[in-house]
Amino acid sequence: MSAAEAIETFPCFGGSATVIVAGAGPAGQPSAAAARVRQRLLEWHRQFSRFEPESELSTLNGDPRESVPVSQVMARLIGAILDAARTSGGLVDGTLVGEIERAGYAEHFEARSVPLAEALRRAPARAPAGPNPRGRWPSVSLDLRAGTVTRPPGLRFDSGGIAKGLFCDILAGPLELHPGFAIDCAGDVRVGGAAGLTRPVQVASPFDESILHTFELSAGAAATSGIGRRSWLDAQGQPAHHLLDPASGRPAFTGIVQVTAIAPTAVEAEVLTKTTLLRGPGASAGLSRHGGVVVYDDGRVEICSSSPAAVAAPDAG
Repeated sequence: MSAAEAIETFPCFGGSATVIVAGAGPAGQPSAAAARVRQRLLEWHRQFSRFEPESELSTLNGDPRESVPVSQVMARLIGAILDAARTSGGLVDGTLVGEIERAGYAEHFEARSVPLAEALRRAPARAPAGPNPRGRWPSVSLDLRAGTVTRPPGLRFDSGGIAKGLFCDILAGPLELHPGFAIDCAGDVRVGGAAGLTRPVQVASPFDESILHTFELSAGAAATSGIGRRSWLDAQGQPAHHLLDPASGRPAFTGIVQVTAIAPTAVEAEVLTKTTLLRGPGASAGLSRHGGVVVYDDGRVEICSSSPAAVAAPDAG
């Protein structure tokens, strides 16, 4: 007899979040555990949104001091942002707040997307993104013992997809001894559980929402990054989106429009997706270990490998 499941679905992180908990465990009965995860995600949404003036992130970004005390979760987020920048060679840069605001993403995103095909028609010549040789992220230091972040005053952080992945990984810890669980933070997914339940993770096309591939996961994570759902025209009428080329500070049009990555943790999957998209065609080798899907702007789809039924996932704590 399969364990009873509780499901919570709710708006969060600019999209939809879903929590599934199967069976009882350290976090309680499935309904109570799922409700607790929902509450925590909604709290973190308010705490880490750059669009909320009273959020911890906005307070940190606006603090004139060089060293600023931060909460434990904020410290983990800043650490993940710095790790992402180092791992990607500076491509995944969480300090480009001014640049993304100038591109037109200065407030909550609403239903103003232009069709992907139209955005691509107007887009400049395709080119791989590059790191900014004067990037600001190397000037940031994190003191976990003191609970402080030190950075040049005026440098601001964008939580972005790294935060969604981190939240999935943090919340996975208490749920690992339940028979099964799945956490979907608006596209960043973490699954697991003691019973090894297999769940389908579907990859939809950014052009027409058709299903391109389905991974079967019993443990691990998946993340998708792309320019299909959030593309708009900027003040000059040029196509724009939220994935920036650090070298230029402008939205990147690399020839890839969407990447899905499978990895042991959601943060790792998130960094893989963005790094692959920003590097452009020929960069999919990084997805071969656990699996992934790359969608090119001419509609071609590359299935990098068949993901195993389970990906070893360390305890995120």
